[in-house]
Amino acid sequence: MLELIGLLVGVVMGILVPWTIPSQYSLYVAAGLLAALDSALGGYCARIKGEFHFSVFLSGTIGNAAIAVFLTWLGQKLGIPLYLAAVVVFGTRMFQNFAKIRRELLTSKQKRDTINQLDIVSSQQEDQR
Repeated sequence: MLELIGLLVGVVMGILVPWTIPSQYSLYVAAGLLAALDSALGGYCARIKGEFHFSVFLSGTIGNAAIAVFLTWLGQKLGIPLYLAAVVVFGTRMFQNFAKIRRELLTSKQKRDTINQLDIVSSQQEDQR
């Protein structure tokens, strides 16, 4: 629930605050945001599995953003679009994390449904006795 509130506050602030990013920094910001989104999905995936550790999440977010921004900067200096490496890696990981989240949510729902069915069957058997 806290995640949804944070997302809602961020969207509202983004709409209401008139702030623009200078064009020379747009690639850096895009790479950093992609890294942050990848880390957020990875953190949510870890949370669902019960493996979330804040220190790992924070260090991963900062490290991923630093690498993405560094690749973008180096690519700008060399005249090569190295930021595409970050886009490919983070994009792939985002799809993988989304698939893991979807799979975990679906299997946990199926497990709950199975448990509920077993509870119904056992209560019916007790009623028959």
